[in-house]
Amino acid sequence: MNHAVARRFSVRVLLTATLLAVVLGASVKAQGTAGSVFGHGPAGGEVTVTSSTGAQRHATISSSGRYTISPVPTGVWTVALSTGGQAVDTRKNIPVTVGRGAQIDFACPNDQCAQAK
Repeated sequence: MNHAVARRFSVRVLLTATLLAVVLGASVKAQGTAGSVFGHGPAGGEVTVTSSTGAQRHATISSSGRYTISPVPTGVWTVALSTGGQAVDTRKNIPVTVGRGAQIDFACPNDQCAQAK
């Protein structure tokens, strides 16, 4: 391999390594300040998480009775279930920690969270 080819190869390797470091660093940073809230509940219900500062995140419970809200910044949250616009159940003081999920399950009629097919 001549000197010019070796130099171009070295520059490409350096650029690729730099790009990987930036992308991976951004992923780690994003994960470093958030967690998630997940669980099951009555299909079609709306789950809202609210922080002490008033920040909110929402998710609709799937037809299989599952929901996930992510990313949720670390802190203490209130998790509320509503159906048809009416509050059904509220859980307070739910801690969300870095890279972890808080499982909050809500009761389903007749213990059946999924929609009948």
